Amino acid sequence: MRLHPGSSNWMRAPPATRPLRALRSIELRDRLQAALGEGDGPAGAHCIHELWMRAELGIDFDSALDRLWNRAASSIPEWLPMTYVDWLATAYEIAARFEASRKGRSNLYLVLLDYRDRRGGPFGVYVGMSDYTPAQRFDQHKAGIRASGSVLKRGLEVLTGPVMHLQHICRPQAAQIEAGLAAALRDAGLLVQGGH
Repeated sequence: MRLHPGSSNWMRAPPATRPLRALRSIELRDRLQAALGEGDGPAGAHCIHELWMRAELGIDFDSALDRLWNRAASSIPEWLPMTYVDWLATAYEIAARFEASRKGRSNLYLVLLDYRDRRGGPFGVYVGMSDYTPAQRFDQHKAGIRASGSVLKRGLEVLTGPVMHLQHICRPQAAQIEAGLAAALRDAGLLVQGGH
């Protein structure tokens, strides 16, 4: 899906399509400043996301995220993380390799895990599958309902964007993708939990 950044449709585009990819860095930064000034969550989210996917030098992503969440929290799409992780582009790239051909009730989800108190990197990821939405399943983990210990203790937030295309799929395919996605993320050097 290629949407022109001059139209308003790009703000509703899934993040994996990267609708602002064609813009130069200076244009992205200008759009981000305008979005922050207007409290425009979708526009700001796409600007930050595109800069993030490019690993844009000179951007303080934590500060940009904080400013956007402070200015436009109610309108920010759920796919924009609240926490900066340097491997998010890798997670998108790897998740894009997996596709499901049959619809169903199962959803793949990723949870950002906080390992800042341990060595080997500050963040990890949990890969899971459920008939609940990713947000509902995360809330269940945090409430101790059929919870993974790693999510219960270290879960920060759901990383919705990379697996948006892996929602409402049939259970057998979801189980295969869950295992394959966990293995691929692990092979890329991420600290991975789950993925059974």
